[in-house]
Amino acid sequence: MTMKKPLKNLSFCLLNILLLLGVCSMPIAWAESEPEVGSNSQAAATADKEIDEQRKSLQRELSTLDRDIAVVQALSKKVDNLPLQDSEAVLFRLDARTFKVFQSLDQVIRLAALLPAEDIQRVEIERRLREDLADVRNSAFARIESLDSRITTLKTGLESLSGGQLLATTAYISSLESLRIQYYQEQVNVIAGLSLLSIPADTMEQRVRGILYLRAETLVGKTEFTGSALKEMRRRLESEPENSDLGTTIKNFSHTHKKYLERLEIMAGLLQRLSLDSSVYDGVLLQQGKTFSVRDLKGPAFKQFLLDSERTLQESLVKNAPDIVFRALVFVVVIVIFRILSRFARRATMAACERSNADLSVLLRDTLASVSSGAVMIIGLLMALSQIGISLGPMLAGLGVAGFVLGFALQDSLSNFAAGAMILIYRPYDVDDFVEVTGASGLVKKMSLVSTTITTFDNQTLVVPNSKIWGDVIKNVTAQQERRVDLTFGIGYSDDIAHAERVITEIVENHKLVLKSPEARIKLHSLGDSSVNFIVRPWVKTEHYWDVYWDLTREVKIRFDAEGISIPFPQQDVHLYTDKESTT
Repeated sequence: MTMKKPLKNLSFCLLNILLLLGVCSMPIAWAESEPEVGSNSQAAATADKEIDEQRKSLQRELSTLDRDIAVVQALSKKVDNLPLQDSEAVLFRLDARTFKVFQSLDQVIRLAALLPAEDIQRVEIERRLREDLADVRNSAFARIESLDSRITTLKTGLESLSGGQLLATTAYISSLESLRIQYYQEQVNVIAGLSLLSIPADTMEQRVRGILYLRAETLVGKTEFTGSALKEMRRRLESEPENSDLGTTIKNFSHTHKKYLERLEIMAGLLQRLSLDSSVYDGVLLQQGKTFSVRDLKGPAFKQFLLDSERTLQESLVKNAPDIVFRALVFVVVIVIFRILSRFARRATMAACERSNADLSVLLRDTLASVSSGAVMIIGLLMALSQIGISLGPMLAGLGVAGFVLGFALQDSLSNFAAGAMILIYRPYDVDDFVEVTGASGLVKKMSLVSTTITTFDNQTLVVPNSKIWGDVIKNVTAQQERRVDLTFGIGYSDDIAHAERVITEIVENHKLVLKSPEARIKLHSLGDSSVNFIVRPWVKTEHYWDVYWDLTREVKIRFDAEGISIPFPQQDVHLYTDKESTT
């Protein structure tokens, strides 16, 4: 009995302790579980807020899409009624707005894909994509066909263009081709977005695949053609280094070849996005000189080559970087200093020529200024090259040989240069003189040692080589300050000669631009077939020549009509004789 009671008391105490621990632990468990419930509610609230923001963004983008669709539809109806000179500009604007519609459509699809599948807005977008927006998706094909037709038409007309018109049309064609590629990219974007919404786009995807394959094959042909032509022209240039036309053609072909490579790379990327095999086009890109990347060549030898090249480059830069930077700075400083000195020398020469009492021509002043500026700049360049360690002896020897070769190659230019020197010395004309040379007449606008630029009265620009001018007769119309106006007026045989002479004299004397000295000469000059002719020769300032010429001609006609003096026109009297014997 005595043993059981203590054990019973001990068991009771242990039970109370366990109950007490359980009760104390319950608030702790609740406290630990409460943050988890709060965290879940906060995450849910954040998710709801993000969905609301997505709905608002989707609604704004959808409103923009509907507005742009309405604008495009309205603009499409007006294109056919526009004049020809405006239709191309409006078509270009229509293409740009249609492309914006596609961008908005792509954004709407991607925003809708972010919403839950059962969301009302997403369901509505999916419905519209299957119904009214399906026509919008397919409208890109019509725009691409329109671009193809316009590009073909413009390329056909390039043969009849030249100069600025050719450059402008070529640039416009390039912009249309870039816009066409952007249409391809947006079509692929829309197809990818539709797949996110589980909307079938098999027909659209099949058409896009066909277009991309055809465009890629076309670009492959153009790329290989230009690449082969470039290789052949470069091979010919090695044997004909003096052929400047060939060098210009190579430059143009290189630009075109690079453009084709860039577009083919875009086509290959779009085909890859459609899960199509583009390895053939990737191979063409590498063969035709596309810039290599690590993913193009994954072999260990190429990786090691890259690592070795990087290490060698780093070592070289660490070792020689200070000297390279210092020499580059010295070179730049010397060039800048002598550039400033050359400008100062040019201004000083021009100022000296203007202050000089000698009547120097514009060509001579420009030549002296250019020679002084160029001489200072050449000295500065030679000094800068010597500072970076380039030996001047071999360079000067090479320049001498090059000058000897160029002398033979540029014989015509040297003859123009010699003729320009003779014009500079003897000054048969100067800037702003009106001249007639080698069948060309106009105002001298610019002179150099090689050519003379003349602007005609109808605003055409003529560039005449100096050798053509110096080897022919040079007529300087404005070299003298005064000119004589030669006019001839005829009166009828029945008119009063003295009266007509008085009228002409009065007209000439009353004109304010006619000079009093030298005195004007008005004489009866000849007896023509139908008229008695007076010569009228007043003297005027050179700049007033045509004003006086036109004024006197007009005034004589008016006064002759008022004074009853006739101005006869050519006429013939025909006499008919009849042979009586032949008639009988």
